[in-house]
Amino acid sequence: MRSRCLLLAALLVGPVAWAQERGEPWARHTIDGESRGADGVRLADVNGDGLMDITTGWEEGGVIRVYLNPGHAKAREKWPAVTVGKVGSPEDAVFADLDGDGAADVVSACEGKVRSLFVHWAPKDKARYLDAAAWSTEAIPAAKGAMMWMFAFPIQLDGRHGLDLVAGAKGGGAQIGWLEAPANPRDLAAWRWHPLRPAGWIMSLIPADMDADADMDIVASDRKGRERGVFWLENPGPGPAQAQPWKERPIGGQDKEVMFVTLADLDKDGLVDVLAATRGLELLYLRRKTKTPATWERFPIALPPNTGTAKGVAVGDVDLDGKPDIVFTCENARGKSGVLWMSRGDSGWSGHEISGPEGTKYDLVELIDLDGDGDLDALTCEETENLGVFWYENPAK
Repeated sequence: MRSRCLLLAALLVGPVAWAQERGEPWARHTIDGESRGADGVRLADVNGDGLMDITTGWEEGGVIRVYLNPGHAKAREKWPAVTVGKVGSPEDAVFADLDGDGAADVVSACEGKVRSLFVHWAPKDKARYLDAAAWSTEAIPAAKGAMMWMFAFPIQLDGRHGLDLVAGAKGGGAQIGWLEAPANPRDLAAWRWHPLRPAGWIMSLIPADMDADADMDIVASDRKGRERGVFWLENPGPGPAQAQPWKERPIGGQDKEVMFVTLADLDKDGLVDVLAATRGLELLYLRRKTKTPATWERFPIALPPNTGTAKGVAVGDVDLDGKPDIVFTCENARGKSGVLWMSRGDSGWSGHEISGPEGTKYDLVELIDLDGDGDLDALTCEETENLGVFWYENPAK
């Protein structure tokens, strides 16, 4: 009990003093830098080789790209890639085998004047997966022109047909909702939109069973407007229950401009907490106090000096000491550090370098061992300086 209390105390204390020396930047390895404005990385093993592959939307370049993981020995080289579609103002791209044919399709979410969700249909012949001519792109009519789409993920919600899609948007008329898959998922005109909640500017949408009732709820972060904050939407259940409203459960950060969030048991008490980046110089640690009903308490974690403003966040054991560390990315980082990691000690948090003063606008960050050496590397992208899609090699091993 005493060790648990000491752990919690260390988590809740802000940084007492940041060391002037926070180490050398990690080596950066470019996966792709051929287009402009890489805007997020989403992962899945699309070819069944046990390695995570990547899809990314390039906002300024207007292309959706897929990268096949070449394996540990070749991870430092440029990865095999294919442009699966060309769209306008893509904000997100995610793998989803919507037609259940065993080939991983891609769904892209577009804002700006395009305001559409697109399906990029993968070739059934796996040998042609990297053949751009074998892919086709179609807009989903129920989403076309409806709102500025920001984020999406596939999920089975109603227990019928194939995968459904949860999506969120920003701006006037924005919503969080889900698209119901028809009997024939290729018939995109038959997909039906079900609104769940108004939105200001959706950043994160994460499937998670928050109430331990064996169905997936939705954890979300909304950065703008009267509806902003971090919250979860309670899934009413499969089948006919989907006609009922999804109840909104607040988590925290309603007074902040919250950016991306991640779920992690930061204090190792068996309950999954939420860590939110905010558009400022701090993260919000939203600690789950109780399981049922879920209650939360909030603690700010200040960023180290000379960084940009927080954008993305991930949790993992970076230095292999058995304790969870925090990795975060930034916007507004010109001439400053845009990617760092933080470890905690008895007196609070300490900052450590990852990127150094390169890059300006980073996005989502994933912690994954890409070189097979047993430690977690940091996979991300950068939009303004056109660093592209890349990963930083953890020097821990």
